[in-house]
Amino acid sequence: MLNKKSVDDINVKGKKVLVRCDFNVPLQEGKITDENRLVAALPTIKKLIADGGRVILCSHLGKPKGEAKPELSLAPVAKRLSELLGQEVKFAADAEVVGPNAKAAVEAMKDGEVVLLENTRYRAEETKNGEEFSKELASLCEVFVNDAFGTAHRAHCSNVGVTKFVDTAVVGYLMQKEIDFLGNAVNNPERPFVAILGGAKVSSKISVINNLLDKVDTLIIGGGMAYTFSKAAGGSIGVSLCEDDYLDYALEMKKKAAEKGVKLLLPVDHRIGDAFSNDCNIQIVGSGQIPEGWEGMDIGPETEKIFADAVKDAKTVVWNGPMGCFEMSNFAHGTAAVAKALADTDATTIIGGGDSAAAVNILGYGDKMTHISTGGGASLEFLEGKELPGVAAANDK
Repeated sequence: MLNKKSVDDINVKGKKVLVRCDFNVPLQEGKITDENRLVAALPTIKKLIADGGRVILCSHLGKPKGEAKPELSLAPVAKRLSELLGQEVKFAADAEVVGPNAKAAVEAMKDGEVVLLENTRYRAEETKNGEEFSKELASLCEVFVNDAFGTAHRAHCSNVGVTKFVDTAVVGYLMQKEIDFLGNAVNNPERPFVAILGGAKVSSKISVINNLLDKVDTLIIGGGMAYTFSKAAGGSIGVSLCEDDYLDYALEMKKKAAEKGVKLLLPVDHRIGDAFSNDCNIQIVGSGQIPEGWEGMDIGPETEKIFADAVKDAKTVVWNGPMGCFEMSNFAHGTAAVAKALADTDATTIIGGGDSAAAVNILGYGDKMTHISTGGGASLEFLEGKELPGVAAANDK
C-alpha cells in the first residue's frame, strides 16, 4: 500500500485527467467558512495544469444522500478555486454529475484548463460504488488522480470504482504525504516511537490499540477511554464515560503491553466536574477515586507532566484523540499540555485528523507539527493496519 505511482510518475500533456479532491468544506449561506481543504489541493492541481493536463476536478460535499440539494452544490467551490488558482474553474452544473454540461465542458477543454463537476453524492450510486456511475466518470478521462485521503477508507465510485475503467490511476501530493507520514510512522518508525490515543470510546479504537501495541515503545491513553481502563482496574469512576462491554478487553491490553515490554501510560489524576458544563464545580482527584455523581472531564496536572515527559525523547509521535472535553476551556488543559509537549519536541509529530487536528489548530500549535492528517477515519484505519481501498486502487510503482 505504501509504494504507489504519483503525479510525478506520469505524463499528462494533452490528456484529460480526473482528480478526486476533498472539497468537503463547511458552508454558511453559500460562503466557505474554512478553505484549508481547497488550499491543500492546490499543489496537485497546479502541477497538472503546468504539465498541460486537462484537469477535471470532482468531490463530494456533505450528505445529500443521492439528491441534488442546491445548498450542497460545489458552485461556491468553483468560484473560490478560480480566485486561488488565478484562472477560471468552469463549473459543470449537472444534477446527474456526468451530464450534458460536464460532457460539453470536457469536450471543449484545452491543455491547462480546469473544470469542476457537481457534488458526486448527488448520485445515490456514489457511496455504493455502483458500476454505472463509475463508468460515466471514467468516460470523461484518460488518467485518474486520487488526492482525497479523507475518503480513502471508503470504496466509492469517485475514488475506487472509476479506477477499474481507467488504465492510469495514481495518487496526488496530499495522498502521497499521508502515505509517507502515516505509513512510515506505523511500519518503519524512527524510535523511540510513542503513540497517544484519546477521545471518548475504546470501542472505536480497539483495533488501533491492538495494532499499535505491536509497534510502539510507549502507548499513552487519555480522554474518555481512560475511564474504562480505570474501572477495569477496580477504580471508582463516578458517572464518567465507560464502556462496560470492554472492561475485559482493557485488562487484556494491559497484559499484552506487559508481555511486549511496551510502556502503557494511563492517567494518575483527573479534573472532574459535578455536571457536564464548563461552569460546574471542579476538583482534582487521583485515578480511580472519582466520587459518585462526579464525572472525569480531563486528565489532571500530574498526568500532564508524565505524558509530556514521555514524548521528550521520542523520535516519532502519533496522536489521535483529545485528552478531555477540550471544547470547554476549563477542561482543555490536558489536551493543551500534550499539544505543547509535541510542539516542543524534536520528534516527527503526526496528528491523526479529526478532533486532535482541530485541537492543535485551535490551540495555535498547528504549524509546529510535522504532519496533520486530513482524514480522521482514514488515519485511524491506517493506524489499525487496515488496507485503505482508495489507496490500494492506485497503480503500484
